[in-house]
Amino acid sequence: MATRKASCNCGQLSVTYEGPDPERVSLCQCYDCQRRTGSVLSVQARLPIEHLTIEGQSTTWTVPSDSGKPASRCDSMGGTYHFCPDCGSTVYWEISNVPEIVGVAVGGFVDPTFPPPMISGFEAYGRAWVMNISDLPMPGGHHDHDGTSQGGPRA
Repeated sequence: MATRKASCNCGQLSVTYEGPDPERVSLCQCYDCQRRTGSVLSVQARLPIEHLTIEGQSTTWTVPSDSGKPASRCDSMGGTYHFCPDCGSTVYWEISNVPEIVGVAVGGFVDPTFPPPMISGFEAYGRAWVMNISDLPMPGGHHDHDGTSQGGPRA
């Protein structure tokens, strides 16, 4: 069991995880993740809430649900993002359709041993000039959507 801590830039908001390596670390290229991170992709770990300790104050933004529509982003089922009111870093988020799991931005973990992504989603939204993520080994596969019932593997 490892203890890992993710925090915002100023350190006011943090998540401490005590548990085994995450069951899912995903790389996402959906447009919402691109806007949320200010980068062309995001990497997040989905962690069981019972292994987390959250400290500090957060400001939240809730994504409206697109239930019943084809997935166009990884949080199409809705979710609430928690970011630091002081420095603005997004640290973690609640996933509406999986309340026992919390998404945590892997970039918040200053830990070079953090496990690599095992699934890649929304590759159809990726920028052509980004490294060829489709060539990376992903035990969970490569997906045009998020690799769940919201979308399937790439053709």
